[in-house]
Amino acid sequence: MTTSALRHVKPAVRALRAYTLAARRAAVKINQNENPYDLPLELKRRVIEEALARPWSRYPDFDPRELLEALARFARWRADGILAGNGSNELIEALLMVTVGAGTTVVIPEPTFSLYALLTEVLGGRAARVPLAADLEYDVGALIQAQREHHASVVIVCSPNNPTGGVLSPDEVKRLCRDSDALVVVDEAYHEFAGQSVVPLLHDHPNLIVLRTFSKAMAMAGLRVGYLLASPELVSEINKARLPYNLNFFSQAAALAVLSDPAPIDAAVARLVRAREGLFAALSAVSGVRPYRSHANFILFALDGRTAPDVFREMYEAGVLVRDVSSAAGLSACLRVTVGTDEENAAFLAALRRAMGTREKERN
Repeated sequence: MTTSALRHVKPAVRALRAYTLAARRAAVKINQNENPYDLPLELKRRVIEEALARPWSRYPDFDPRELLEALARFARWRADGILAGNGSNELIEALLMVTVGAGTTVVIPEPTFSLYALLTEVLGGRAARVPLAADLEYDVGALIQAQREHHASVVIVCSPNNPTGGVLSPDEVKRLCRDSDALVVVDEAYHEFAGQSVVPLLHDHPNLIVLRTFSKAMAMAGLRVGYLLASPELVSEINKARLPYNLNFFSQAAALAVLSDPAPIDAAVARLVRAREGLFAALSAVSGVRPYRSHANFILFALDGRTAPDVFREMYEAGVLVRDVSSAAGLSACLRVTVGTDEENAAFLAALRRAMGTREKERN
C-alpha cells in the first residue's frame, strides 16, 4: 500500500495557505509598494564594478561588519545591536524561530502583513489576532489586553501598517513596551514615508525590536536587504537562527553605496509623499471611492456600489495593476494602490474612474 509523503508534514502546516502573489504583468504596475524611482545609474555602475573586481568563488564576510557599522551610523544605534538579512522577511523568520514554539502566542493586529501569522503558525505557535479599530487605526489598549489575556511572548505591529497605512506614535509604542510583558516588534518597512521612527526608544526599552528594509523607500527591492535593531543581548540570540553567509556581497555593496549618499533617496521620498497627498485628494473626489489616510507609499481605498474583485479585474484588463486586498479581514470592499510616478498615478485614476463609471464628486 502506498502512503503519501505528505503525512510527514505537520498537519497544522498543511492546513495553511502559503504567502503568494500571482505573477501578473501590466503597463502600470502599482501593486507591490515599490519605489518607482530607481537608483542613480552611476551608483549602480559603481556597485557592478566593485562586484566585477571581487572573486565570485569566495564567500562574503561571515559577519558584514562594514555594513553593520554603516547601518549603526545611519540608524543611530550600536553596531552590536544590528542584524542584517536577506530582506526583513528573513529577519522576521529568525526572530520568530527563536521565540515561537508549541504553546507560544503572538499578538498580531488584523489586518496586517500576513507573513507574521503564517510564520507563527508554521513554527507551531498561535496567532492571537486583534482587530483594528473601526477607522482601521491601531487600538493599543486592545493589544495590551490581548497580550495579558493570552500571556503572549511577542506583539508584532507594522507601522505604518500594510495595507492600511496607519501608524503607532512613539508614545503608543512606549506604552506597549511598558505595559505588556512581551517582546514588542515594530516593523518599520515604510517609516521613511511617515517621517518618524521608534528607534530612539531602544535606549530605554530592552524588550523593543525594530525591523527595517531597503526594499521600499531605498529602491532595492530586487536585492533583498533588511536589518533588525535591538539590544545586543537579543540580537545575539536571534543571530543563532540566521543562516551562514545570508547576505551576498553584491547586495552588501549596493546597501553601502546607498548609505554613503542617501540624498537621491530622500528626494524620491519627498516626491512620493507629495504625490501621495495629491492622490488621496483625487481619490476623495471620485464617487463611490473612500480612501483611508496613509503614512506610507500606498493608499487603501474602499469601494461602494461595485465589488473590489470586479474593479480590480477591469483595471487590470486596462493595463493597470493594483492590489486586491478584499480577502483580508475587514477589507472586503478594498483595494490598495502604490503611489507611483505622476504618469502612473494619472493612468490609475483614469482606469479607476472608468471602472467605477463615475466622475468626480460635485464640490459645493
